[in-house]
Amino acid sequence: MLGRYPERELANFVLPEFGQLAETGNVLRPFVLLDADGVEIEPVTAFFVELLACDRSAATIRSYGMDLLRWWRFLWGWGVAWDRATRSDARDFARWMQVADKSALLHWRHRRAVQMGSAPKAAPQQLPAGIPNPITGKSSPGPRYARTTRAHSETVLRAFYDFHLSEGTGPILNPFPLDRSRRHGRAHAHHNPDEQFRHERQGRYRPTISKRAPRRIPDAGFNALFAALKHDRDRALLAFWVSNGARAEELLTSRQRDALPGQQLLGVVRKGNRAYQQLPCSADAFVWLRLYQESAWRAGVPRGRNERLWWTLRRPWRPLNYAAARAMFDRANSLLGTNWTLHDLRHTAAYRLARDPKMPLTDVQWVLGHAHLSTTQLYLPADRDEVIEHVRAHHARRAKAAERVPPPPAAGYNPESLNNLFGTAW
Repeated sequence: MLGRYPERELANFVLPEFGQLAETGNVLRPFVLLDADGVEIEPVTAFFVELLACDRSAATIRSYGMDLLRWWRFLWGWGVAWDRATRSDARDFARWMQVADKSALLHWRHRRAVQMGSAPKAAPQQLPAGIPNPITGKSSPGPRYARTTRAHSETVLRAFYDFHLSEGTGPILNPFPLDRSRRHGRAHAHHNPDEQFRHERQGRYRPTISKRAPRRIPDAGFNALFAALKHDRDRALLAFWVSNGARAEELLTSRQRDALPGQQLLGVVRKGNRAYQQLPCSADAFVWLRLYQESAWRAGVPRGRNERLWWTLRRPWRPLNYAAARAMFDRANSLLGTNWTLHDLRHTAAYRLARDPKMPLTDVQWVLGHAHLSTTQLYLPADRDEVIEHVRAHHARRAKAAERVPPPPAAGYNPESLNNLFGTAW
């Protein structure tokens, strides 16, 4: 007991698997949150409508919906209504996310195996959180919620209750308050335009996020990944990702009319503003694309200018989505024992472009679709692998200099005088 506030047993609390975030296929309401009885949760639907009116994408709705589903399940587990949640409930939720393990999502084939009574295939062993991969040097995400996930969840839930507070349909006080230093004003309220913006904490229960430098895949690592792929489609995808710098989901929006091999351009729909943009690509990418298309069309993949460019490899033919593309990439990672991500390919393309002295940085900004040049400048400094190589070369030069034996002095010169004048390495 903490005074008059009861202490919850959060360490052993298991999130109930009630409700779901369902996809509707309707552009006006792409996702809905359902309770345990399959009934739509109207407060969440109203919040989704507000987000759509603010020109948020369907991917954003899904991301927000997953955070809200987690919060709803937490409230259901403790028997608390959403509009009766207090700051102690939000505080316990933040504490629970610090110690709870992430829910293990089974593949649909494994779920079918469980329903039929057979045991699913064991998942590969993951390194403990914070332990770097011996090949890539990247730390494993670990079984618990990452700080970025907790920060995103806090932001979403605070925005959800702010919306209902302004509408008069929620609790009087937001369960997820602002930081104590910001109770009486907004962030950067008295910002000096001559100074850079400082990162100010917003939510009281929002964890501190450390700034991470983007990681690229070394050329040797990329060649190993490319060789581990089995299909021309997958090789074409990697060649495009690493040459045009598009995000993984952006490349999957292309249609067959968007590939222009003669001009070495590929059209994609950007993630943020959903604008159409033609990106320059390498010639090798179009060679692999043509090889993939020839084999796919002979197998019966739909062909036409308005048809999607990327398809699954098995019948029934379906447009390739992000989850399937990531599964393809993860299979190559499993063969090599690495933990690269699809977004690392975008970082690799950005590093290659930004480190080219003949490539203007504003051109790199246009290719990557960055709104601010400061974001593109993150790729100018040397990354971790380059710094390590530079330091190794430094130690090698010092070791070589220490082994060097100075030549004997010419006749008539005093060695001690030469040492005082030029040092011992003359």
